[in-house]
Amino acid sequence: MGVMDNVASVAESLSALFGARATTAPGTLAGHGGSEAYHASAPPDVVVFPETTEDVRRVVEICARMNMPMVAFGAGTSLEGNTAAIHGGVCLDFSQMNKIVAVHGDDLDVVVQPGITRKQLNAQLRDTGLFFPIDPGADASIGGMSSTRASGTMAVRYGTMKDNVLALEVVLADGRVIRTSKRARKSAAGYDLTRLFVGAEGTLGIITEVTLKLHPRPQAISSAVCSFDALDDAVATAIAVIQSGVPVARMELLDDVMMRGINAYAKLAYREAPTLFFEFHGTDAWVKEQADIAEEIAADHRGQEFQWATALEDRSRLWHARDNTLYAGLGLRPGTQAMITDVCVPVSRLAECLLATKQDLDAAGLIAPIVGHVGDGNFHVLILVDSADAEEMARARQVHRRMVERAISFDGTCTGEHGIGLGKIDFLAQELGEAVDVMRTLKNALDPANLMNPGKIFKARPAEPEAS
Repeated sequence: MGVMDNVASVAESLSALFGARATTAPGTLAGHGGSEAYHASAPPDVVVFPETTEDVRRVVEICARMNMPMVAFGAGTSLEGNTAAIHGGVCLDFSQMNKIVAVHGDDLDVVVQPGITRKQLNAQLRDTGLFFPIDPGADASIGGMSSTRASGTMAVRYGTMKDNVLALEVVLADGRVIRTSKRARKSAAGYDLTRLFVGAEGTLGIITEVTLKLHPRPQAISSAVCSFDALDDAVATAIAVIQSGVPVARMELLDDVMMRGINAYAKLAYREAPTLFFEFHGTDAWVKEQADIAEEIAADHRGQEFQWATALEDRSRLWHARDNTLYAGLGLRPGTQAMITDVCVPVSRLAECLLATKQDLDAAGLIAPIVGHVGDGNFHVLILVDSADAEEMARARQVHRRMVERAISFDGTCTGEHGIGLGKIDFLAQELGEAVDVMRTLKNALDPANLMNPGKIFKARPAEPEAS
């Protein structure tokens, strides 16, 4: 049977099971081939919209029988081509599996389907006095956040997805449905399968249910903005705040270019200079104490006076601007794409890594706003490029490579948040060496036919395409 015949047979089988919830409509396929990444779009052959774990199991069984690749799709906000269907196949869109299964308020946890987004989840939790704190900026799905081991602006206080996922339900490549753990807060029972699947980018199995830790909503929340004349002073302030033990909830660095972008995008009037955004959680007294310490540290590093945002609408406006840095950045050079990348280094090497990257960008003549979760050594660069200009793309790729290789040489990582996907396969090998072979061994054991999101994290097939 030829490839096209194979696709037709799978599409026919899925249509028989799911009716209109399985489609080969060109517009739908195109909408599932890309994301907010700069990588080339690679659409699937079929899109199916499961509603239950049993639906997913049936899709997997059909694909396994017909040797058809499978890609799980959440909100489409990934940034390294993580959900591109580079070998075609079936895309499982989880937008209809977006419900809360159970809230266990006394235990501070919730069980959800993978398609629910973080904003949908928190909206439905509002009356419980609890919230889920992981905020990658985009309104990503919980399944996607689990698959990419996401974190974001509040990771410095609340950790990343690996710290907040208690258990998973997963459909394996052979159609088995497993649970990786119970709801207990700790366990010494065998291998930690939960963390094996968190960050696996759908290459080992398809997540169909997630049990998450919840946190009490803080009694008081206060946000502040502080600008600096020099980028290294802003970074030094962030490091000093962490080293002083202040449990800051958020501490975000935006460089002068990014501040220019968000001022224009969000109609704000902040200084267009390196700036730290802070947020403090706790009781009224504890928030004030944290803020006073942070403000004193900032003053010691030549920071300007804090500008406060304590009212809900002011805080929402501030963090809405931060969450939309991609669109704010693109507004600085309309008609271009953002080559978005991130690295993470030990906090003690952050200033050196960030300043060297800034110098490289300036020397290459590139417009590239920078934003960083500096409390944990992670920063992002949005290199604004004309993808049709080969010379400019070459300059951008060179700067990108220098940035990532520098981070690795500082005992850091090629990605703190975005995952490997297509874009950082070669860098992962540089970073971890033979450990990648261990990953490949695990992949071969759980997915010997290489049907689960093939071509991501590492190349398992000889002819897999290079990242675009």
